[in-house]
Amino acid sequence: MDGVIKFVRTIGTARLAAMGAVAVGLVGFLIFLMLRLSQPQLAVLYTDLTFNDSLQIVKKLEGMNVPHEIRQDGSIILAPRENVLRLRMEMADSGLPAGGTVGYEIFDKADTLGATSFVQNINKVRAIEGELARTIRVLRQITMARVHLVLPKRKLFGRKSREPSASIVVKTRGELDPGQIKAIQHLAASAVEGLKPGRVSVVNENGRLLATGREDGAQPGGREFEERNRATERRMRKEIEDIVASVVGNGRVRVRVSAEMDYSKITKTTDVYDPDGQVVRSTQSREESANATTPTGNDGVSVGNELPAANVEPGGDGSQRENSSTTEEVINYEISRTTRTETAEGGRIKRLSVAVLVDGIYQKDAQGAVTYAPRPEEQLAQIGALVRSAIGFTKDRGDQVQVVNLRFAETEAPALADGAPQGWLDSFMSMSKDDYFTIAELTAIALISLLVLLMVVRPLVRRIVTPEQNAPELTALAAGDKPLLAGPDGQPLPGGELALPPPSSPMEENMKNARAAGDVQARAVDDVGESIKNNPEEAVTIVRDWIQQTA
Repeated sequence: MDGVIKFVRTIGTARLAAMGAVAVGLVGFLIFLMLRLSQPQLAVLYTDLTFNDSLQIVKKLEGMNVPHEIRQDGSIILAPRENVLRLRMEMADSGLPAGGTVGYEIFDKADTLGATSFVQNINKVRAIEGELARTIRVLRQITMARVHLVLPKRKLFGRKSREPSASIVVKTRGELDPGQIKAIQHLAASAVEGLKPGRVSVVNENGRLLATGREDGAQPGGREFEERNRATERRMRKEIEDIVASVVGNGRVRVRVSAEMDYSKITKTTDVYDPDGQVVRSTQSREESANATTPTGNDGVSVGNELPAANVEPGGDGSQRENSSTTEEVINYEISRTTRTETAEGGRIKRLSVAVLVDGIYQKDAQGAVTYAPRPEEQLAQIGALVRSAIGFTKDRGDQVQVVNLRFAETEAPALADGAPQGWLDSFMSMSKDDYFTIAELTAIALISLLVLLMVVRPLVRRIVTPEQNAPELTALAAGDKPLLAGPDGQPLPGGELALPPPSSPMEENMKNARAAGDVQARAVDDVGESIKNNPEEAVTIVRDWIQQTA
């Protein structure tokens, strides 16, 4: 303990306080780092929440003792990354989030037993709208959905009834293609009795009309024609890029497709008669015979005798007998006929123009440098053949396909032909956004720690551990000699003059100078007093001379 007490006294109060401050700061900083790094990584649990859903979810998380964080006024809730899926399943089991809509749980209330039919019908419509909105929000690109249904009632004595209709407002991430819009229409139409997909209108959050809600037989507008044309071009471009990239490598092909479409609707009816395909449809035969006897007059002339085909036979009594027969046959033939009706819907490809730009070949030479070489013409011809087969090339239609090999303008040479990765850059670019945030956070903590050590801890530690320099002592060599200043090693300084070592600070320098000057003056006074005591007469004479001197 004596050693410790002596060490503490040697250090001094100021240094002891500085050491305590440094220790407390370091401990606090280390505790902060430990708490910050030991906190679980938070991930997004839900986004775009309503206030009621956010309130219910926070209550449930607090009841489960799950650490969480609320951002953007409760619209975003963060939870530990490893528990996100489990928490979502538990929330879904509790019916959360409801999205601010009411579904079939509206009928779970006990007070619905005495409700009127009007209230029950309203609740039914609300329940269907809420369930449809929840189902539409399941789609990946839909963040919010509102559904409004119009279900008209049939009049009591009316023969005609109005068809139901629906309007849907959606908030999306990006753009919806025509196929996704039709999927929403069919989804709503299949859930409501009597609702047709053509009676469902869809609008996005910007007020843009995605589906007009007219009947299926109506002709689409010019904007729909353009969207269908762009969809066809995107599909063909993707197919061409996939097949060409498998030959030249990913990122080393550019494809542009221009499709001219024909949206005219044509209905054609054709009747074909086959003269060789005669078929007896009906046959009608008629046969008549007649016998008549005519008495002979004076002149023996009768009308029957004058007929050309009359068969007149004389009778025994002088009369004439007439016999006649007629045969008639009618045959009706049916000629075979083929009736064909063709309806050509709009959306046929009228003409295609495809431009394919491919990069060259990169190889390493003997020195390891990457060199560029153009692709051979045979390979370009093979790529052109693949492209023509992929798009269904038709020469009579006027289709055009151009394959050109040019070097891409890049700051760095792309990957080699063998497809080897470029190193850490590819790994860094393949990270997710959460990985980037984690790296940035760790880098910031490391920089702050380094700055604290260099600018705060290091100067304080150096000041504490640096020993104080002892004040030089004045040593008198002999009585009557000029006092000299002794150095740190105890030896007198050369020159016989007062000299002080460089102080550690201006205040210490002034204190040391004042202390040294005081010691010199005290010794000088003592020497003068000793001289006066030994030589009083000479001292009196010197004093008298000083008094007599004029000022």
